[in-house]
Amino acid sequence: MPARSLMFQGTASDAGKSLVTAGLCRLLARRGHAVRPFKPQNMSNNAAVTPDGGEIGRAQALQARACGVAPSVDMNPVLLKPQSDVGAQVVVHGRVRGNYDARSFQDVKQELMPAVLESFGRLRAVADFVLVEGAGSAAEVNLRARDIANMGFAAAAGVPVVLVADIDRGGVIANLVGTWELLPAGERRLLRGYLINRFRGDAGLFAEGLRAITARTGLPSFGIIPYLAAALRLPQEDAFSLDNRPAAPGGGDFRIAVPRLPHIANFDDFDPLMTEPAVKLDMVAPGRPLPGDARLIILPGSKATVADLRALKREGWDIDLLAHRRRGGAILGICAGYQMLGRTVADPHGIEGPPGEETGLGLLDHDTVLTPDKTLRQIAGVAKTFDAPFAGYEMHVGETTAHGASRPFLAPDGDGHDPGSVSADGQVMGCYVHGLLAGDAFRREFLRALGVAGAFGPAYEAAVDEALNAVADAFEEHIDIDRLLAAAG
Repeated sequence: MPARSLMFQGTASDAGKSLVTAGLCRLLARRGHAVRPFKPQNMSNNAAVTPDGGEIGRAQALQARACGVAPSVDMNPVLLKPQSDVGAQVVVHGRVRGNYDARSFQDVKQELMPAVLESFGRLRAVADFVLVEGAGSAAEVNLRARDIANMGFAAAAGVPVVLVADIDRGGVIANLVGTWELLPAGERRLLRGYLINRFRGDAGLFAEGLRAITARTGLPSFGIIPYLAAALRLPQEDAFSLDNRPAAPGGGDFRIAVPRLPHIANFDDFDPLMTEPAVKLDMVAPGRPLPGDARLIILPGSKATVADLRALKREGWDIDLLAHRRRGGAILGICAGYQMLGRTVADPHGIEGPPGEETGLGLLDHDTVLTPDKTLRQIAGVAKTFDAPFAGYEMHVGETTAHGASRPFLAPDGDGHDPGSVSADGQVMGCYVHGLLAGDAFRREFLRALGVAGAFGPAYEAAVDEALNAVADAFEEHIDIDRLLAAAG
């Protein structure tokens, strides 16, 4: 019998759909159900590599983990990775289909619904429940004609919908009632109720608000979810969350700075550093210099390497990096950051933007040429410089050629992996491996080699599971789960 399904659509971006889906995935898995997450279309530069060598949104990889299963490309059949203000790389079933501007993608979208429904059908065949996450807002009526992400999918697949609204940002009554008012009658019939997220204080004080929403929409409330500190310990989906995220915890004196590039990607690489009591992580926004007291500067991944390298220079961060190195500070580049640390980055085919070449930072002795083929694979091995195991994944375009002054940073298992580079003085390091810092042994030995002393934080992966359990516990307490599940189609 096909799985029962329920879709969670937001009244706005970052309303908490990903968290609701992840928490309910863990809750249902703990109850013994076979559950799978599904997001028809995602837009995010935080992605993960599946065991079969495809890529999906980071949120769906986390939700798969909450279910206790390996991630699959079927969990996120269409992934958009923004490369400019108007264009994105389109990934279908884990593989790059091409680059499109916003207008041309509207023409392509109608061709993608069969792929979306195909993936949804495969998940329904192996699960008791499929929990579906929408994208953005349910009431984006300007995009409805060819929609595959929200009501377009729900109507095509016959999936009932629960609205998720964020009360912390204000206007929650208007968000829910306004969404209802904007939907046509046929789509209103798919709505089963709503959840209110991120409530601070006594939820009983919002009883009149619930009555007002239900009176105007006829929809019941399935619960009020409190503001959950545990949610901050989970990997974030996209750069929007950086703008709305509290300052990183940690009052240590080992300051690590990460410049926020315009097209920053996979910044969840740095979440493990937030668990270390000796570390203070500083995500440096444009307009600020890289802090002079930083002990380590990490150049992150990017979806537009050449453009972000130029932006880095416009900010004067290249000068800050050189001054940092003269002071004896360490530098680590990951993926695009690794490419930027070399002598040149060339994009002759226009893979990530207009064709061109940019002079790199010259801190490592290599050159990079961006190529049409995308490397997607998992990787493990040993860090050569301090003999610690590492594991992660590669997700990049481009081939990097090292020259005589380079020495390898990593010793990967198997052939064909780029080993990264270390400068002759050991201060500058770089590699293509995402997820490098999530490994406790690697992270601790890396920080120890840079001079961090004393106690280290908890095991990172265990902390993520604890956070998922804490979210599921809160949902058990604050959501009417049985009534919610009864609404599933």
